[in-house]
Amino acid sequence: MFKKKGSVVALMALPLLGLTQQQDTIPISQTLEEVQVQGVNAGETTPVSYTNLSEEEIENSNLGQDLPYLISLTPSVISSSDAGAGIGYTYMTIRGSDANRINVTINGIPLNDSESQGVWWVNMPDFTSSVSNIQIQRGVGTSTNGGAAFGATVNLQTNGLQKEKYFTTSNTVGSFNTLKNNIEFGTGLLENNLSFDGRVSKITSDGYMDRSSSDLESIYLSGGYYAKSSTLKAIVFKGHERTYQAWNGVPQSYLDSNRTFNPYNYEDEVDNYGQTHFQLHYNKQFSDRTFLNLATHYTKGSGYYEQYKGSEYNSLLNYGSEANLSDYGISDTIINGDTISTTNLVRRKWLDNDFYGATFSLNHSTSKVNFILGGAANTYNGAHFGKLVSTEIHGDLDHEYYRNNATKNDMNVYLKTDYAITNKLNTYIDLQARFVDYTFEGFDVNGNIADQTVNLKFFNPKYGLFYSFTDNSSFYASYCEGKREPNRNDYVESSPSSRPTPETLFDTEIGYKFNSKNIALGINLYNMDYKNQLVNTGEINDVGASINSNIDESYRRGVEIETAIKFTDNISWSGNITLSENKIISHTEYVDNWDNWGKDTIDYNNTDISFSPNVIAKSQASYDFGKLEASWILKHIGNQYIDNSQSEDRMLKKYTVNNLLFSYDVKLKNMKSAKITLLINNVLDTEYTNRAWVYRFVSETWDPREGGDPYINQDIDGYNMIGYFPQATRNYMLGVTLRF
Repeated sequence: MFKKKGSVVALMALPLLGLTQQQDTIPISQTLEEVQVQGVNAGETTPVSYTNLSEEEIENSNLGQDLPYLISLTPSVISSSDAGAGIGYTYMTIRGSDANRINVTINGIPLNDSESQGVWWVNMPDFTSSVSNIQIQRGVGTSTNGGAAFGATVNLQTNGLQKEKYFTTSNTVGSFNTLKNNIEFGTGLLENNLSFDGRVSKITSDGYMDRSSSDLESIYLSGGYYAKSSTLKAIVFKGHERTYQAWNGVPQSYLDSNRTFNPYNYEDEVDNYGQTHFQLHYNKQFSDRTFLNLATHYTKGSGYYEQYKGSEYNSLLNYGSEANLSDYGISDTIINGDTISTTNLVRRKWLDNDFYGATFSLNHSTSKVNFILGGAANTYNGAHFGKLVSTEIHGDLDHEYYRNNATKNDMNVYLKTDYAITNKLNTYIDLQARFVDYTFEGFDVNGNIADQTVNLKFFNPKYGLFYSFTDNSSFYASYCEGKREPNRNDYVESSPSSRPTPETLFDTEIGYKFNSKNIALGINLYNMDYKNQLVNTGEINDVGASINSNIDESYRRGVEIETAIKFTDNISWSGNITLSENKIISHTEYVDNWDNWGKDTIDYNNTDISFSPNVIAKSQASYDFGKLEASWILKHIGNQYIDNSQSEDRMLKKYTVNNLLFSYDVKLKNMKSAKITLLINNVLDTEYTNRAWVYRFVSETWDPREGGDPYINQDIDGYNMIGYFPQATRNYMLGVTLRF
């Protein structure tokens, strides 16, 4: 536990600064609920690059796809999914930064897994139906809770107080046997100042890829007490997913003839995981100028993925071999005088984790200065273990063959100050200290497995200026630092002498904004310089593991341009484009040599960072016919590389996808509203892939393609195995939402 935990408790017990009685409960309660995210969100004069999505904007395209797809029209975002259609395992990058580098909070409470530092949206199906606001900050952004924002931050705020009672049902039918059904309900504000809300959702889909089905369920419940100057709100949300694995991708040679190919064909090759979140928020208004938010939280997660290992493991590719019993802690078995040391088997790899802690933010403002003091103290306990479910010679089993437990304590405190020097000029200072204690089972200096502890301290300063030229136009500039620790694999698969060091990001943002009645324009220049960025170079460390290595210098530089134009009352257009350069100054790649089982090295200079296209552009043109609104949506993504060699043999080609979105408002008796939505994705039937994995090796003494493995290709500097993830061709989703 933290030695400094007492300091957080003391901050939470700050004395009351006074109490001003208010007469109008509803506006005060709504203001207090905003305090939940005020500590981590950027404000109007915060000098960082960000985009806000309102509840209405979220609802317009919320037909069952996960959040990465719902925010895919915002600048610098690329979304993808294993199943190819946005349901199941989905991913996103922002400015090329992946999920491990994107901080996510819900009502100011961290969501990222403490060890992997990623977010798995499949565990939270239809969660955006309970979200009223999304803020996406690009770059380091403002100080937040949880893991470092090392490329972007996504802050979600759940639905606030609804004054009137309501009942809503949303239902979607779509391609690939996709179905979404949900009901949302609320009591409104009762006479005793209580309010209760809930949602129940069910989503199923076969997926675009073969055997990539998803069976998803979730619930959301909240109850709040709204006094004149304070609120107390409890929130519970739960998700469960059973998803057939489509993790291996498609061989390059199959992309033209069998692009939905999935090599897994064992009937229970599934990922099965559930997660339940509990949040309790207390908001207090001491005066017109002072607000306090205290929150506690607890998350319970448990689940496994199941695999068949053996000679028939992949009959579609006709390769595989029986598993060694000794690898699973089982002795050889003698049957009819024969010693059996290998067999076909079924195993499950489990994760059973608990995450709990507290957050706080205190906001005090004067005529010139706005202060926010905030922070969090969180603990994560994760149990990683594997079980044999059955073997061909033993039958059913419940044999645990490995276990690795870990505990991670994460504490941070920040102070944000926004000072108005003049009516036009604001200065911004944001200082954060973060402390991480991570205990896990790993290699010691002698190469033995033992408990290991890593203690880290980070200081993340941020400075900026915001200048208002007029009521409609403004300029900002900021300089921010962010530090990020390596993830679980980086620590577990290394020793104290070979562990990678934390990464540092130096982020400079310069922007201009203009807003008028009919025109909006935003231009943001960014320069993200990395020190010791972690990159998979293929290097083998002192314990024989392939590791992420620290790269001395790398950067992302670019410009983001956003614009929106309202031509008439009926015709509008919005769009954005990111033009960037994303480079590693120099690095050495280590490639397996299958002839001597050693490593060959290749030196590179000034190569593109993987999965970082130089062009990302989006456009949405809309026409309002009255009850019917039609939108043409375009997304263009430039060439991007699968690894850091910048080889065209390992490149995802540029693509352009067009969607059509129609919504029709229907007037029905005894209903508050009714809406029909039709989304036609990829209307021009473009075939494209936007994600892949690669493994490289060399061999001069034999041709490994002779073994018949379709994943193996030859390129100019050796061989590679690549799995591509094709995205769906033309498909549709039709939704009906009824509000009573």
